[in-house]
Amino acid sequence: MSKKLLSLFGLKWNPFSPDVPTDALLIAPRIESFCWRVENLAREGGFALVTGTPGIGKSVALRLLVERLSALREIKIGVMARPHIGVSDFYRELGDLFGVQLSPHNRWAGAKLLRERWQAHIDAALVRPVLVVDEAQDMSTAVLTEMRHLSSSRLDSHMLLTTILAGDPRLVEKFRSDDLLPLASRMRVKLNLDRATPDELEQCLRHCMAKAGTTKLMTAELVSTLCEHAAGNYRTLMTMASELLSTGAEREVKQLDEKLFFDTYTPATAEPAKRPAAAAQGKRR
Repeated sequence: MSKKLLSLFGLKWNPFSPDVPTDALLIAPRIESFCWRVENLAREGGFALVTGTPGIGKSVALRLLVERLSALREIKIGVMARPHIGVSDFYRELGDLFGVQLSPHNRWAGAKLLRERWQAHIDAALVRPVLVVDEAQDMSTAVLTEMRHLSSSRLDSHMLLTTILAGDPRLVEKFRSDDLLPLASRMRVKLNLDRATPDELEQCLRHCMAKAGTTKLMTAELVSTLCEHAAGNYRTLMTMASELLSTGAEREVKQLDEKLFFDTYTPATAEPAKRPAAAAQGKRR
């Protein structure tokens, strides 16, 4: 959204955009607890899991977690960009994330170099490097299994890496397979995100608007209407709010209200077709 349109409402940024500043995100108590537990997990190593349906807040939770961990100088964080890759590319990306030159054709040597690098970091900082994977439901069984074997040593008693996986219910279903049960059993910290209540949606919506520079962007009635129609889904809520913001800017309204909502989301009612006069006269006879 252009600066001209933002200035129309006195906004510093679009409060409903996916890329709002991390410090403008609302930290719910459950997210705060999860971040605290993962921060402590990083001193021992292991796996953490975030699950929930699409649009429920998994990626936001990861953004807040990465921001929090990044503030700790001793922690080295790698965020995987392509979870759907094969094993060879998985090693290439790990090497790039953690500064190790790897040869995908020699996995034994690659795993050895990575584990030595991670162990050196542990010895120096007393915490484990952290790998974050969003959309983990797209990872293949082979890559997930490789990750499990790579992350530990000394007969699985010494963890070299802290790994946070986030995915939708397909990941949970994938973990029920025999091949991935060993990995599923290693999830030490879990966060399952459910549908938000209307009150939680309203709190988030008002927080976003306040952080962006205005608390009077929407009428109270519109806030309630949006939260009732979002079906407990944060992404749905923000998508509708962003569309109303664009429509309001186009019409140059002073405040977003319920009338704008119904004008935008209520389909136009078609007029009933008129019957031919001859047919109508025949019916009267």
